[in-house]
Amino acid sequence: MNQDVSFPRDKIKILLLEGISPRAVQSFEVAGYSVQQESSALSEDELVKRIEDVHVLGIRSKTTVSEKVLDAANKLLSVGCFCIGTNQVRLGQAELAGIPVFNAPFANTRSVAELTMAEIVMLSRRASWRSKLLHEGVWQKSAKNSYEVRTKTLGIVGYGHIGQQVGILAESFGMNVVFYDIIKKLPLGNSTSLASLDELLEISDFVTLHVPETPITKEMIGAEQLQRMKQGSYLLNLSRGSVVQIEPLVEALRSKHLAGAALDVYPVEPKSNDEKFVSDLCGLENVILTPHIGGSTLEAQENIGLEVSSALLDFLENGSTVGAVNFPKIRLPLVDGVHRVLNVHKNVPGVLGSINQIMSEIGANIRAQYLDTSSDIGYLIMDVDMDVSKEVKEKINLLPATIRTRLLY
Repeated sequence: MNQDVSFPRDKIKILLLEGISPRAVQSFEVAGYSVQQESSALSEDELVKRIEDVHVLGIRSKTTVSEKVLDAANKLLSVGCFCIGTNQVRLGQAELAGIPVFNAPFANTRSVAELTMAEIVMLSRRASWRSKLLHEGVWQKSAKNSYEVRTKTLGIVGYGHIGQQVGILAESFGMNVVFYDIIKKLPLGNSTSLASLDELLEISDFVTLHVPETPITKEMIGAEQLQRMKQGSYLLNLSRGSVVQIEPLVEALRSKHLAGAALDVYPVEPKSNDEKFVSDLCGLENVILTPHIGGSTLEAQENIGLEVSSALLDFLENGSTVGAVNFPKIRLPLVDGVHRVLNVHKNVPGVLGSINQIMSEIGANIRAQYLDTSSDIGYLIMDVDMDVSKEVKEKINLLPATIRTRLLY
């Protein structure tokens, strides 16, 4: 895609799907951009029809930005995932098309951590199950199989921002906290790092999963791992639906090897609130099922809306890619009296030399220049004199390695 994408603000088309927070809409509108909104996700075919003249696309977890969508996205400058995950976007293809993808990796941390702790207490007291029975007219007042969480061991798998928050909250409940992560992490509070997942499973009364979706984490909790867990322990998954194998989990619950479980994510989830949820977990005793609401608080959605819209605006206004998940991360301070050239090119030898040669031949002055690369692309921010900027861009666009060039006034 070798195109001229220099547009004033009123020509930039922003499309936000899935009921993204009004905070994001407000951020764009205050900056002078117009926004189109949809309250739900779009199918692949629907998105292909809408994407052709869209410059910025905002999505959450239900919209898939597939190869077909990206092929149709002739004007797309950037994608904002107003959530933590970005697996719904073909990141590699987007990178090769010069499209940075931004997300909000930290904004819903507290919301997920609080729900995790609430579900730990509810499981330990069998409170959710007893609430269900009471709705059916069954009064089951008993202390049998109900416990305080104080002094119990919580095993956290994945000690990132959410896992760390869960650990801090759990300690305030008097729990012993252990964790396992494939990357060495500094323990917070009195938590203890363990050398293996197996060790964590064997000693924990509660196991809570807070890992990303990767080839390593796909179906990482199956029959073998569940059998390693303590008799009468509990499993919680508020990370990704692909992490836990449902069939062996159902068997572990029915056999009473596990005393309960709480899940907020599933291998297959409804595409909208109108679609029925179907799972073998439905109806099982002391199993809490929530509809992917870990980050669904007003506070989290406002924070996500602000975080992602700010990153997108920084990219639109000055070319900053700090926070992009699939792009070299560059931020160059703005200066007065220049035009800014943003160039994405294939990461092959000699491109910067060719660009500097163009500048020399034109007799143009480079006021500032910053290049960073990934394995596949290079991203260059270059400030040049205003009277030569259009010529510079036109000549850079003719380079065989150029993917996309944008000019900021």
